[in-house]
Amino acid sequence: MRIRSLGVIDDAVVELSPGFTAVTGETGAGKTMVVTSLGLLLGGRADPALVRIGSDKAVVEGRVTVPPGGAAAVRAEEAGAELDDGALLLSRTVSAEGRSRAHLGGRSVPVGLLAELADDLVAVHGQTDQQGLLKLSRQRQALDRYAGDGVTGPLAKYGEAYRRLRAVAVELEEIVTRARERAQEADMLRYGLDEIAGVEPRAGEDVELAEEAERLGHAEALSSAATAAHSALAGNPEDPEGIDAATLVAGAHRALEAVRSHDPALAALADRIGEVGILLGDVAGELAGYADDLDADPLRLAAVEERRAALTALTRKYGQYGDGIDAVLAWAEQGAARLTELDGDDERIDELTAERDALRSELGGLAQALTDARTEAAERFAAAVTAELGSLAMPHARVSFAIRQTEDPEGVEVDGRAVAYGPSGADEVELLLAPHPGAPPRPIAKGASGGELSRVMLAVEVVFAGTDPVPTYLFDEVDAGVGGKAAVEIGRRLAKLARSAQVVVVTHLPQVAAFADRQLLVEKTNDGTVTRSGVKVLEGEERVRELSRMLAGQEDSETARAHAEELLATARADH
Repeated sequence: MRIRSLGVIDDAVVELSPGFTAVTGETGAGKTMVVTSLGLLLGGRADPALVRIGSDKAVVEGRVTVPPGGAAAVRAEEAGAELDDGALLLSRTVSAEGRSRAHLGGRSVPVGLLAELADDLVAVHGQTDQQGLLKLSRQRQALDRYAGDGVTGPLAKYGEAYRRLRAVAVELEEIVTRARERAQEADMLRYGLDEIAGVEPRAGEDVELAEEAERLGHAEALSSAATAAHSALAGNPEDPEGIDAATLVAGAHRALEAVRSHDPALAALADRIGEVGILLGDVAGELAGYADDLDADPLRLAAVEERRAALTALTRKYGQYGDGIDAVLAWAEQGAARLTELDGDDERIDELTAERDALRSELGGLAQALTDARTEAAERFAAAVTAELGSLAMPHARVSFAIRQTEDPEGVEVDGRAVAYGPSGADEVELLLAPHPGAPPRPIAKGASGGELSRVMLAVEVVFAGTDPVPTYLFDEVDAGVGGKAAVEIGRRLAKLARSAQVVVVTHLPQVAAFADRQLLVEKTNDGTVTRSGVKVLEGEERVRELSRMLAGQEDSETARAHAEELLATARADH
C-alpha cells in the first residue's frame, strides 16, 4: 500500500509479507494508520478528520493479489475492472471536505463495491471486535457463522415465517385497535347512504330540474313572446288586414316565378325565396305548438323547487368529490364499497386470528429446529475453540455455549413454554469460559480478563479460518493485555495461521513480533510526520534493536538484546 496525507503519515509505502507481517513502533507513531488505510481500501467509512492537516486530500493505493477465478476476481471483472498480472489495483481518496472516491482496476466504482470485495479478501479484527464479542447478539452471529449451512437453512425458513407472522400481527392489531373508530365510520356511512337512498337522485337530474324551474318561472312571458312571434310570421286571424311575413314572402315568390324562365340567376333567387317560405311555415308551426304546450302550473313549479332543495342538501353534505348530484352518486358508490369493507372486519379478525395462531405454531417448530441446529454446532464450535486455547497458554480453559430462550406470554410455543421470538429465532446465545479446572463456566463478559478475552478472540478467529477462510487476516493489537508465555503462544499460533493465509498484526509485544516473517517499523521524523522512509522492513541487527526496545525500552541493553535474539531463535526453530 501507498499512504499519503493520512493522519500522521505524510507519504509512506507499506509492503506486506505473503506470510506473517508484524507492524511495530512507538505509541503514536502511526501503526494504527496502517489498519485505517486498509479499512479505507476495503470500503470503510471516510472520515475527513483523517486527512492530514494542511492537505486537501488523503490517498490510499493498494495492490491486492487475488486468486484467478475467485469470487473477488469475478466480481471485480463484472464491474469492468482489469487485473494486472493477477492483482487488483485499488485506490481511495478522501477530501478534507468529506468527499470520497474509489477506483478499482483503473475504473471509478462505488465505495460499496470495495466493501463487497472485502468480505472475500480480508478479515479485520481489533480491540473493538473484542468488545463486540461481549455482546450476546455478536456471540449468536459468531455461532451461526461457524455453523454455516447447518443454521443458514433453518434460519431462512424461520425468517420467512417470522416476517409473515409480523405482517399478520400488525394488520390484526390495527383492525382491533381501531375497532371503535371503524364502527363510528360505518355508522356515518350507513346514515349517509340511507339519506341518499331516501332521495333517490338520478345522474344529471339537478341540471334538468334547473332548466324546468327556469321555464316554469317565466311561463307567461315565454307564451306571450311565442304568440307574438307566431302572429308576425303567420298572421293573426283576429286581424284580417294585418300583414305577416309569410304573406309577404309568398308574394315575392310569385313575382319571381312569373319571369324565372328568362334568367337562370333570377330563377335561383326564386328557389331560395321558396325555401325561406317553407322555413317560415315550419317555425310558425313550432311556435304555435310551443305556446299550446307551455304549462304555467304553479303546483308543478313548487314541486320542482322542492326537489331541487332536496338535491342541494345532498350536494352540500356529500358532494366533496366534485359539484352537482353526480358527485353525490360517486360518494355513495365509494361509501358502499368502504362499508362492505368495514362490515367485514369481524370476519377478517377471525381469519387473521386463525392465521396468526397457525403461524405461531409453525414458528414454534421452526424455532426449535433452529435451536437444535445451533446446539449441535455449539458443541463442535466450543470444542474447536477450547482446543485452540490449549495452544495459547490456556491448556486448562474450557469454552462452552449456553443456549436458552426467554419466556414471554405472548411469544412462540416451544416445548410447552411460550418464549420470546425475534428475527433471528428464539435463542439467546452466550459464550462461557472456565479458565481453569474447578472454575464454573462464566460469561466471558464477566469471567474473562483482557488477556484471556484476546486469546478467546484469536482462538475463535483461527477456528473460523478453518471453516470460512479468507486470504488475509488483520489483527490490530488483538494481543492487548497479554504478556509473558501467553504472548509467545499467541505469536506461535499466528505464525501457524500464516502458513495458510496472509496475517498482518499491529502489535506492541516483542514475543508476537519475533514470530513474524517480516517486521515493519513505523517511526516518525523529528517534525512528527511519517515519511516514505518512515515505514521500513527490519532485518538483522535492526530487528534485534527494535525487539530490544519493545522488551526493555532500551535498544542497547545487553540483557534485552540477548532476550530478543533468544525470541528470534525460538521463532526460527518453530518454523
